[in-house]
Amino acid sequence: MTAPTTTTAAGRPFHAEHPSAAGTSPVRQISALVRRNLTHIKRQPEMLTDVTIQPVMFVLLFAFVFGGSIVVPGVDYKEWLLPGIMAQTMTFSAFIVAIGLNTDLGKGIVDRFRSLPIGRSSVVVARSVSSLIHSMIGIVVMSVTGLFVGWGIHHGVLRGLAGYGLLLLFGFAMIWVGILFGSALRSVEAVQGVMFTTVFPITFLSNAFARTDVMPDWLRFLAEWNPISSLVQALRELWGNDGIPLPADSALPLQHPVLTTVIWSVGLSAVLAPLAVRSFVNRTRD
Repeated sequence: MTAPTTTTAAGRPFHAEHPSAAGTSPVRQISALVRRNLTHIKRQPEMLTDVTIQPVMFVLLFAFVFGGSIVVPGVDYKEWLLPGIMAQTMTFSAFIVAIGLNTDLGKGIVDRFRSLPIGRSSVVVARSVSSLIHSMIGIVVMSVTGLFVGWGIHHGVLRGLAGYGLLLLFGFAMIWVGILFGSALRSVEAVQGVMFTTVFPITFLSNAFARTDVMPDWLRFLAEWNPISSLVQALRELWGNDGIPLPADSALPLQHPVLTTVIWSVGLSAVLAPLAVRSFVNRTRD
C-alpha cells in the first residue's frame, strides 16, 4: 500500500502526515530541515546581523543616547531597558520566520520537498525551531552586552532561567505569526512591508522603552494590555530590574505578568497555529 499523498499543481506529490509509511520519522525530518536552515546561516553569516549588530546597537542607543532623558525611579535605566529589548527581539522572530518561509516558497524550495517523503508539518516546525535558535543567539548577545553596560540578574539562577523560559514561550507564539504572514503573502517585499507596519509599532506601544504610568490614559490602556508589556514586566520582576513597585491602578496584566504572559503565549499559539498551518497547506497546493 502506498503512502497517501496530495497532488499539487506542479504534478508532484506532497506526502501526507504518515511518517511511518513515508519511511522516516518526524524527528528525523525536522532535524534534517533544521540543519539545512542553520547551514544557510553558517554560509551566509551576514544573516546574523539582525540578532547581533542590531540588538547591540539598540542597547547602546537607548542606554546612552536616550537613557539620559528617561528617568525610571528606583533603578538604573540601562537595567530597566534590557528586558524590553530582549522582548522586542523575540517579537521580531516573527520577521525571521516569515521572510525565511516566504523565500523558500518563492524560490521553489518547498516544491522540491514535494518529491521527498517529508510531511508539511515538518517543514513548518523545522522553520520554527531554526528561527527560535536564531533569535536566542540575539538574546545571548544582548545578555553579554548588558553585563558590560550594567545590567544583571539579581534574584537567583532559577528566576533567571524562568525569565529566559518565558522569552522562549513568547517567541514560539510569535513564530506562528510569522508562519501565517509568510505563507499568506506572495513576496518577501510584501512580508517586510506588512510585518514592519504591524509588529514594529506594537513593540513601541508597550512598556519596553518607557513607563506606561506617565502616558495619556487611552495610550496607557493599550500599552498595559499589550502582550509585550506583560512579558517585559515579568522579566523585570524575575530578574530584579523593575525599580519601584507598580502604581496601584496598573492594569491586571502588569499586576500578574508571569501568569499573563503564559496565558497570552499559549492563547496566541492555540489560535494562530491552526490558521498558520492552514495558510501553509493552501499555499503549497498552488
